[in-house]
Amino acid sequence: MYPWLDRSGQLSWLKMSVFIGILLPGVWAAFTWAFGQPNLSPAPSPLGNVVGGTNAIPVTAALHLIGLWSIRFLLITLSITPLRRIGSWPRLVMLRRMIGVAAFAYVAIHFILYIVQQNYRLVFVASEILLRIYLTIGFVALLGLLVLSLTSTDSAMRRLGGKKWQRLHYLVYPLTMLGLAHFFMQSKINVSEPVLMSGLFLWLMLYRLAYRWNSERALSLWQLGGLAVASAGLTLLGEAAWYEFATSIGGERIWKATFDWRHIRPAWWILLASGALIPLKFAADRLWNQRKAGQKVRHLAAKAV
Repeated sequence: MYPWLDRSGQLSWLKMSVFIGILLPGVWAAFTWAFGQPNLSPAPSPLGNVVGGTNAIPVTAALHLIGLWSIRFLLITLSITPLRRIGSWPRLVMLRRMIGVAAFAYVAIHFILYIVQQNYRLVFVASEILLRIYLTIGFVALLGLLVLSLTSTDSAMRRLGGKKWQRLHYLVYPLTMLGLAHFFMQSKINVSEPVLMSGLFLWLMLYRLAYRWNSERALSLWQLGGLAVASAGLTLLGEAAWYEFATSIGGERIWKATFDWRHIRPAWWILLASGALIPLKFAADRLWNQRKAGQKVRHLAAKAV
């Protein structure tokens, strides 16, 4: 089945729009690879001298961009369930498989681009994966996502059975953590983007814990507000801890920079993004109540007739 069709085989404009959105980062990475980006060293191209002359193809920019979007797509996949519940939009669930498979595809392309960057020296690449812990972590995440991608089909779900399939796909959580660890370790000094991604992942995990603690009932506006504050606070603590223990910069600078609005810290973005779900929840609840009231009125009117 084509990714832009729903289960009935009809064209879904929602799926079509998301599918196009999934392709855009890859298209931009290909453009960057083909035409170059300033301040990046060139790397070999499997296309040979297609671009020609001194315009060597820089694979580094494409490698980083694809890696960044692989993490983003993983987090978007994990965001489907909370957004579906909070926004009362059940149709979102049909996007989860497509975005999840896209996340694996981007991770696989990221790995291929790394091989290209290393001049196709497969033995050297294998030794680097064994010797460098952040590459080992990334490769384990790649293998795990490969398994999840291969078992994402309806036929695989039927073969494994619902419970076994679900337990297997719970691996997406530790695999995302491995991806974030890889992102942190290769970022070295400036970890603003990994911190932001980790903060989003933290909110997603806290939401799932709160939902279970709430007996799998919808969270209230106050509970969503508490999650927003908690996830932002923990994001700030995590960023400060990283700079304190993993670098020579020290966490004190992060505390001082928290209220420097020239450079907004990731924790504030987490607070803003998770806080935006509160008005979404409020609007969705009002719309749901209005729709329910309308159905009740129509039902009473039909009975009166």
